[in-house]
Amino acid sequence: MELLIDPSQLLLLAVIGIIAGFIDAIVGGGGLLSIPALLTMGIPPHLALGTNKLAACFGSFTSSYTYYKQQLFVPKFWRLCAIATFVGAILGSGLVFLINSAWLEKLLPLLIISIAIYTLFSPKAMGSKTYTPPKESPDHTKQSVQGLILGGYDGFAGPGIGAFWTVSSISLHKLPLLESCALARIMTLISNITALAIFAFLGQVNWILGLWMGLCMMAGSFIGARSAIRFGIPFIKPLFIISVVSIAAHLAWSAWV
Repeated sequence: MELLIDPSQLLLLAVIGIIAGFIDAIVGGGGLLSIPALLTMGIPPHLALGTNKLAACFGSFTSSYTYYKQQLFVPKFWRLCAIATFVGAILGSGLVFLINSAWLEKLLPLLIISIAIYTLFSPKAMGSKTYTPPKESPDHTKQSVQGLILGGYDGFAGPGIGAFWTVSSISLHKLPLLESCALARIMTLISNITALAIFAFLGQVNWILGLWMGLCMMAGSFIGARSAIRFGIPFIKPLFIISVVSIAAHLAWSAWV
């Protein structure tokens, strides 16, 4: 498909990419900015989704590496979770072609807004001072179930996946907030790469636009991850709540209105 892109559109994609990368590195949900931006340029929906996955891989990799360099993620502890996420993403991508997603579209806003309410009123939703980084690999069954479900969801749909990973990791594994953010970013990187491979195989990726936006998302992701590490809960919690409420409102409007 031939697209005539003028410099002002590239500039707009750059700005949106930086903002989306910043948000994605902390709480997820950057796709709510980047996907509509691609659609407004006249890119068909499936091509926009595939292009966004390419860009998201750049942002996810940057934030994942930043968290890893700060020793907030130990790969050997999370091998099962990574494998389960990979398998789940493949299964979820396949289910897109087999299941009517209408019911999910109406249910998602309720699930995501419940996360916002839980985060707002639960004192341990964003972790606790008693939670410490793991000294050994967390429970394998919990890792496997979490990876399959969330990897499958990201492959199937994806909105709010960062919030789901962050909150569930704190609840299931008693991780401190930053370790939970690190796990969320690295596991979404795995599901992003998996989904990108499928979209690329089907020819649904605009490589030029995806690379351009991806480079911009890298910059935003680096700033976002460093900000989260530096400022911690007082910075992350309000941004987290604002983001998940915005995601829920966007999904509710699309599904019900």
